[in-house]
Amino acid sequence: MIGLRKTSFIPLMAIVLTGLSACASHQDPSLSETASEMTGDGIIWQAQSDEAVSATALTDLVAVEGLQSYIDEALKNNANLQQTLITLRKAQVAIASAEAADNLNVDANFSGSKTENSDENYSAGVTVSWELDLWQKISDSVTAASFDASSARAAYQSSRDALVASVIRSYLDIITQQQLLAIEHERLSVYENSEGIILTRYRTGLGTLDDLDNAQTSSATTRASIALYENSISTAKRTLAVLLGRQDQYLSDFPSVTEFPEVLEPLINLPEQDLARRPDLQAAYYNIKASEANVKVAYKALLPSISLSAALTDNGTTPSQSLLTNPLWSLLGQITAPLFQGGALRAQIDDAELTALNSWWQYRETLLNSVQEVQDALDNEKAFTQRQHYIDIAYQKALSSADTFSGQYRQGLVDILDLLSVYDTTFNLQAQRVELQYSQLSNRIDLGLALGLGVSQ
Repeated sequence: MIGLRKTSFIPLMAIVLTGLSACASHQDPSLSETASEMTGDGIIWQAQSDEAVSATALTDLVAVEGLQSYIDEALKNNANLQQTLITLRKAQVAIASAEAADNLNVDANFSGSKTENSDENYSAGVTVSWELDLWQKISDSVTAASFDASSARAAYQSSRDALVASVIRSYLDIITQQQLLAIEHERLSVYENSEGIILTRYRTGLGTLDDLDNAQTSSATTRASIALYENSISTAKRTLAVLLGRQDQYLSDFPSVTEFPEVLEPLINLPEQDLARRPDLQAAYYNIKASEANVKVAYKALLPSISLSAALTDNGTTPSQSLLTNPLWSLLGQITAPLFQGGALRAQIDDAELTALNSWWQYRETLLNSVQEVQDALDNEKAFTQRQHYIDIAYQKALSSADTFSGQYRQGLVDILDLLSVYDTTFNLQAQRVELQYSQLSNRIDLGLALGLGVSQ
């Protein structure tokens, strides 16, 4: 055994520990810094219409009777959102768990024994221990847990925003199905009126019963469509009821809204838009920060750990005598360092670094998807506006043609098939206008969500 003088031991240990600290340092904290510089602020977005308005929340885009109460109910009772909230709370508990590693640990013990031909023996003790966080390993674990909680908080906000958007879309969907049902009832009324005209003309010798068969065929087809839309309304209401967390899914309290509310187009800040307010992007960023902190923890697992412990112990032949009436105390300080673990610690470092790199690419993917969602919504808004313009023109022309053909049929100038065809075109265009309007309003909600508009917590 090689001996060391007492005076040379402390400097030697300092040199060794300094060298180990240098070996266990992580030299690449740039992933989160790079991510923070990428928030979509360098993108030139497409121009918007003059009708676009500035908004800070999804609820700023639409105001209609009963909608806000449904939103409040969904935020309170939606099952999926409550699960996300529990995930957030678990992440917050993890912070306290990580912080506890830096606290004093106090353990108490009591035991008794008796062997043949001997007196009973009892012992009791109290041990206090504490690990010195010399390398800030515990602190880094707390930092990682804090960033995990921040990510969970942002994910919870993202779930809240997505839920509100879904409630608004479902609300609009019910109104859409109700309007389509009203159109089919109007169509049926016209066809039944046509049947009466056909019978009148047939009795006067101006038509045939074949005309009546054609009209009744159209009426029966329309009744089938009515049954379809009635079912669609029930389905849409059940969808909204699930979002609201209701078991009673008839939604009998749905307000008698038969027209679309106005849904404003959210304004992006041209020519540049920062997407950093999107909670899903924030969650991805905090995941990077948490993984970087975990990399530091993995490196510092290579370093020695220093712990202190103090104990009070006592023995006696009765329980009362052993309860620290005349205890002995002891104090222990120790340094332990990993020497060989088959490469496990290095593998943990590699795994932590790869996890950090993967979280960076997840952030990048989230950002690219965010940009695509905004661009798609802007494209859709432009396309919907153009389509609505031409559908409106076609609808007005169809109304004019229906009036003309109706008069010509009464005069015997056109047959019933031509008249029914014009009616079909008119009502089909009317239905297209409703569906197109729903799509545009829903797209504006999507655009607001893509821009990071949400709801306050």
